[in-house]
Amino acid sequence: MDYETLKLAWWVLIGVLLIGFAVTDGFDMGVGALLRIIGKTDNERRVMMNTIGPHWDGNQVWFITAGGAIFAAWPIVYATAFSGFYWALLLVLFALFFRPVGFEYRSKIDDPRWRGAWDWGLTVGGAVPALVFGVAFGNLLVGVPFGLDEFMRSTYTGSFWALLNPFALLTGVISLLMLAMHGGTYLQMRTDGALHERARKTSLYLAVVVAVAFAVAGFWVANLDGYVISAINDVTKAVTPLQKEVMLQSGGWLENYGRYPWMMSAPAMGFIGLLFTALFSIANRGALAFVSSSFALTGIICTAGFSLFPFIMPSSTFPAQSLTVWDVVSSELTLNIMFWVAMFFVPIILSYTAWGYYKMRGRLTTDFIESNKYSTY
Repeated sequence: MDYETLKLAWWVLIGVLLIGFAVTDGFDMGVGALLRIIGKTDNERRVMMNTIGPHWDGNQVWFITAGGAIFAAWPIVYATAFSGFYWALLLVLFALFFRPVGFEYRSKIDDPRWRGAWDWGLTVGGAVPALVFGVAFGNLLVGVPFGLDEFMRSTYTGSFWALLNPFALLTGVISLLMLAMHGGTYLQMRTDGALHERARKTSLYLAVVVAVAFAVAGFWVANLDGYVISAINDVTKAVTPLQKEVMLQSGGWLENYGRYPWMMSAPAMGFIGLLFTALFSIANRGALAFVSSSFALTGIICTAGFSLFPFIMPSSTFPAQSLTVWDVVSSELTLNIMFWVAMFFVPIILSYTAWGYYKMRGRLTTDFIESNKYSTY
């Protein structure tokens, strides 16, 4: 493939990896976020933990793979994001620490205080990353305060607290609630009794709330100053982010939907997925609700990606130095090698993930936990 096609292909592939992470690791983070909300007894919370116990660490392969792909395909984005969002990412890292330790040690001691403390730790481990990832996406649409020197070294000119602006907080809440909804639909498939009923109602209510919040965010974006490339000879052939001119334009983030009408399928998928998540939750069809929720997550994430395209990280400090799909990539040889490696390994990841879910299918009950209290989480 030619260099320009490879640049676009890697934008698509990294998007696929991020969606795979949201759909798979998203439901177990959602279950963790709901642990103290719908799990009313110790055995119910153990049921919730054991529904995701066999999968949560495997699901994080998508997160690790996406991070590695960004490092190799978009090195400037990796360097700029990990320095600018340093404290936010550190917060995610420390929250994630609670997950492996909590799963392994939570049920080792039969003490309500011990188990209650780890329950809160697992809730934090599920809720905080979901919130922070949403805040990060919101800041991409607002613009990230950074600049580049002639050696492509980035300097972050903002602060951690500046990341917590109103629009980013809204997108953070949307992220948290949609992953909690996704976790609720997963629990509909894997539980029964009172816990199943609470998961069903929670999924229904959250689908409605997320739909409203997504619509509010859409109207907000329509009134934001979006970034538009105003001058460059051929944007697809740019070598560095310093070869273009960028202007801010009211409603600029909506330009792609006029230029490429097919992109409207993304927000449509988001709303339709949320609608069917609510309808299938009402009808008590857990598997279909989970599939609908997965489509909703895909549509919402694609909406953000399509709105930003071709930008990856807009700079609010120096708009002309914003990072785009065309000017932050590795060499043509690197992208080519990585492309064929991805074509080989991504199907393998999909295959063993599907096999794992197939082998671990079925509903868990509190009676099962009670009769296997020493061999389950």
